[in-house]
Amino acid sequence: MSEPFIYVNGAFVPQSEARISVMDHAVLYGDGVFETAAAWQGRFFKLDAHIDRFYRSMAAIGLEPNFSRAELQAILVESVRRNRLENAYVKWICTRGSNGLPLMDPEGCVPNLIILARQYIHRAGGEGGSGLRMKTAAVRRPPGQVLDAHIKSLNYLNLILAKLEAKAAKVDQALLLDLNGRICEAPGFNVFLVRCGALRTPCHDILEGITRETVIEMAAARGIACTQDDLELYDGYTADEIFLTSTAGGLLPVTELDGRRIGDGTPGPLFKILAEDYLALMSSSRYGTPVYEERAAP
Repeated sequence: MSEPFIYVNGAFVPQSEARISVMDHAVLYGDGVFETAAAWQGRFFKLDAHIDRFYRSMAAIGLEPNFSRAELQAILVESVRRNRLENAYVKWICTRGSNGLPLMDPEGCVPNLIILARQYIHRAGGEGGSGLRMKTAAVRRPPGQVLDAHIKSLNYLNLILAKLEAKAAKVDQALLLDLNGRICEAPGFNVFLVRCGALRTPCHDILEGITRETVIEMAAARGIACTQDDLELYDGYTADEIFLTSTAGGLLPVTELDGRRIGDGTPGPLFKILAEDYLALMSSSRYGTPVYEERAAP
């Protein structure tokens, strides 16, 4: 396979030639934001929603973009096109940039846009079909007063530490709680519980995922009740179903939490319905931004 093209420093270059300054605030302080989206069958899915969230993240950290929304969309589309992808996982980053000094003062920094496009990534790997095993992480999700989860910042150390706990315990994923013991999310995933045919999803200290938003919309279309509220570990242990949502992977079932079997230990019926609906929606042109002209919807 040919070497991927990366957009960095205002141009597309082969991955082996992609460079940023060691003085960039992204390297020195994790100062920047990122976003991920998926292209499926030659169309970006809900690209406008992802770009909206990206701009909100930049606004939240006072990062002024040196590119327009239209320019960003065009470069994102070109990134998938240049890498000749139909089904793609696309990550883009806006760093604070560098002012030539290894200091936290951002004055004079010039933002740098980086875009990576890869073949679509199924984050769960092979175990996703039969259900994930999860454990509650000892590390807690910081509250918004400390590090706001709404911002897709480059400071993801909290989530990485939780992921390390899961790997050490030889399970597939970690479940993060807030300082009050309420369920928040998994590293890179939102969480849904099913009880008595209704959906429940956390509302505090979470990233407001685009896939999460889509599940809520799909549930409403099917007349399935869905509430956004406070959830305790008890709610997880006694759920009929648990599933996770993410751009990379879509909907993934959870069949074990802290050694407790969830439901009958297999992916549940509501998960299966919504996962099929999600794939159908991804495959349609309803929320699609065409990558290739010949794939444009009438």
